[in-house]
Amino acid sequence: MAAPAVEATVASALRSVILRARKAAEQVGRDPERVRVLPVSKTKPVSLIRQIYDAGHRCFGENYVQEIIDKAPQLPEDIEWHFVGHLQSNKAKTLLTGVPNLAMVHGVDGEKVANHLDRAVSNLGRHPLKVLVQVNTSGEVSKSGIEPSSVLELARHVKHHCPNLVFSGLMTIGMPDYTSTPENFKTLSNCRADVCKALGMAEDQFELSMGMSGDFELAIEMGSTNVRVGSTIFGPREYPKKTT
Repeated sequence: MAAPAVEATVASALRSVILRARKAAEQVGRDPERVRVLPVSKTKPVSLIRQIYDAGHRCFGENYVQEIIDKAPQLPEDIEWHFVGHLQSNKAKTLLTGVPNLAMVHGVDGEKVANHLDRAVSNLGRHPLKVLVQVNTSGEVSKSGIEPSSVLELARHVKHHCPNLVFSGLMTIGMPDYTSTPENFKTLSNCRADVCKALGMAEDQFELSMGMSGDFELAIEMGSTNVRVGSTIFGPREYPKKTT
C-alpha cells in the first residue's frame, strides 16, 4: 500500500497536469475538452490509481499487457483504459480478454497486429475497438511504429479491412530517450493531414496521441488530443532490481 501522503500528492499532481494541459490548449485557441490526460502508472501500485479515480478521473493508460490485465480487475469497471505500449500480435487476445473496458489501443504498427485485434474483438463479441496507428517520427530503429510514408497504407487497411476496429488517429513516442521535438510532432501532424484528406476524415475528429511528462504542453499546442503522463504524476519508476 502507498502511504496516504503519497496518494494525496498523486491526486494533486494530476490536478496540476490537467490545469497545465488546459492552459496549453487555450493558448492556441483549442478546446481544452478535446485533450485527454492519461495518467500512466507503469510499475506503480493500484492504490495510487484508485486515489486518482476517487478524485474523479476516469481515463488511464498502461504500457504492459501483464500489468494492465493484473490491475484492471482490481479497479472499477467504468474506467476507460488505454493501452499505450508496444503490442505484440500474439498478446491481442490476452489483452482484450483481460480488460473488457479497454477503450483504445494506441500502438498498432502493422497489419498483423491489426488483424489479430480485429479477430479477437469479433470472437469476444465486444463493441468495436478504437485504435491508433503508431508512427516512427524520429527514424530511430529502436522505436516501434511505421515509417511516415507507410501510414496511409496501414490506416486504409484498418479502416477498410478490420470491421471490428475503429481507426481513430495516430500515435508517436518520439526520440530514443522518450522526449520529442517539434519536428516529431510536426511529422505526426502532417501525417494526420494526409490521412484525413485521403480517407475523407475530419481533422477535428481525428486523434493524435503525442506528448509525455517532459513535453505534453508543446504536444498540445501542436494538436495532441492524448497526452501520456507518468512520472510527473506518479514519480520516478520503480523497476525490480536485477539479481546476479
